[in-house]
Amino acid sequence: MGMNEHFEKDAFSKHCGVRLIEASDGRAVAQMTVGPEHLNHVGTVHGGAIFALADAAFAAASNSHGFVAVAININISYLKAATAGVLTATARQNPAGRRIGSYEINITDSDGQLIAVFHGLTYNKV
Repeated sequence: MGMNEHFEKDAFSKHCGVRLIEASDGRAVAQMTVGPEHLNHVGTVHGGAIFALADAAFAAASNSHGFVAVAININISYLKAATAGVLTATARQNPAGRRIGSYEINITDSDGQLIAVFHGLTYNKV
């Protein structure tokens, strides 16, 4: 089963409006077009929406090797507010061991400005 087929089964990401653009070899790109359903009470993108986008890219990148990888630790830092446009999460694998994977996901706005950084560790079921 390919990465796109796996992603099609991710009902939560689809519900949030996340689109997988690409995924292979420990890398992935996912996008979300900001709508009113993504905004919080002050009119900026809700942290949970940004987290969901980053987590989808993390899942796609970490599971792109053909074995199951599950999250064991995640940390996100919000750096700048976003209010509209398309958000992009770009995930890349850092060097790691066989059983533990390390990933960094940068989330940018339509202007390419960094709005959040997400770090995740996986346990690889190899």
